[in-house]
Amino acid sequence: MGPKKIKALYQKLGIKTLEDLEKAAKKGTIAKLSGFGKKSEENILKGISFVKGSGGRFLLGNVLPEIRMIEERLRSLKIVSEVVVAGSVRRRKETVGDVDILAISKHPKAVMDFFTSMKEVSRVYAEGETKSMILLRSGLRADLRVVLKESYGAALNYFTGSKDHNVELRKIALSYGYTLNEYGLYRKTRTGKGEHIAGETEEELYRALSMDYIEPELRERTGEIEAAQKGKLPKLVGYKDLKGDLQTQTSWTDGADNIEAMAYAAMDYGLHYIVITDHTKRLAMTHGLDAKRIIEQMKEIDNLNSKFKVRSLKFQVLKGTECDILRDGSLDLPDDILKKLDVVGISVHSLFNLPRKEQTERMVRAMKNPHADILFHPTGRLINRRKAYDVDMDEIIRTAKETGTILEIDAHPERLDLQDENIRKCVEQGVRMSIDSDAHAKDQFSVLEFGIAQARRGWATRADIINTLPVEQMLASLK
Repeated sequence: MGPKKIKALYQKLGIKTLEDLEKAAKKGTIAKLSGFGKKSEENILKGISFVKGSGGRFLLGNVLPEIRMIEERLRSLKIVSEVVVAGSVRRRKETVGDVDILAISKHPKAVMDFFTSMKEVSRVYAEGETKSMILLRSGLRADLRVVLKESYGAALNYFTGSKDHNVELRKIALSYGYTLNEYGLYRKTRTGKGEHIAGETEEELYRALSMDYIEPELRERTGEIEAAQKGKLPKLVGYKDLKGDLQTQTSWTDGADNIEAMAYAAMDYGLHYIVITDHTKRLAMTHGLDAKRIIEQMKEIDNLNSKFKVRSLKFQVLKGTECDILRDGSLDLPDDILKKLDVVGISVHSLFNLPRKEQTERMVRAMKNPHADILFHPTGRLINRRKAYDVDMDEIIRTAKETGTILEIDAHPERLDLQDENIRKCVEQGVRMSIDSDAHAKDQFSVLEFGIAQARRGWATRADIINTLPVEQMLASLK
């Protein structure tokens, strides 16, 4: 809902909370308001149901800074020799329910006392010699376990998961006559006492089970074990492999910073180029650019690149757009403007509730435009806030293959769009992707990490991601 509808609900029905909204919708009072109707009321109830169904999980990008702070604090203790965060955080899931932390120390009680007395702790559920469970003020639950050095790898593997991955590993261990648990890999002896085979590191654990080491992001029981047994795991795109960012917004529209500030921030992050992709005029609330204003912006980019050249800075700002896809699949800027840009991104920002066939046809037509290089955030979802629109992703991926359109992995923690299963389909079908920050401020390039993690969860390699290439090669790979 937009501001006008929210204002009407507040002024006419006194709605202040989600609970108020749900009660009014169930009573049928919202449908009677001017500008709403029965369909609006039904959509409100569907939306509330979706929010409630998120299960109280936290966006990885929102909680990771606090988790890392706690991890570093524990690591700084002289009595701790090793510490790592396991669980769904280590597998880089989009959302996490809690945090599992492992540490090695000869003084576990002192480590537990430190952990449970941190200022961020709102409640201590349990405190023992080797395990403690706390609730942080942010609402996130965190568990700390202190383990023995010889069991560290086995414990890390066990508490990283996933459950399905671990179950299969235990089956394989049994087939070798071993027993696998959180303490190590053991072989039974005649005396009945288990002989310790492996467990100090994860690498030796996988090696003992005759398979290659499996990166945490892949441990979801989606074929990774079979690939590891055959030596056919992909070499995943690395966290430092990106050379550019192909979606950034500036103060020309709804961004917080100007083009130059965004460029210097990207340099500081280690990038070699960025594409400026401000919104187009259809998105009026962002002060979207029409043809006249985007030509003015192109001149500013030329001037900035000239300045960088004089200063011998090996960095390039590219001209681009996040061009709105209209209802009929046409684009919000004319072709004679689009062809002047280095990179044309296209995206859906309206009419999310179109029927599946119409939404798919709309996007397919847009992708067939000879100037449309990248489909930004292809499903439009906002994690825990908005469902993906109903679109045939298999058809979108096929069209991307046919037309040479790049599909984006939007790294913003609320989007992470494409999802990992669709990334995997792109990898298998040879559809290339980009990983972009969707940055609206100069301090947001760090979210690229989450897009890379998402790509890794989808089995993507450097070759699958076009912005791992130098700028000239990246541009040559576009339409």
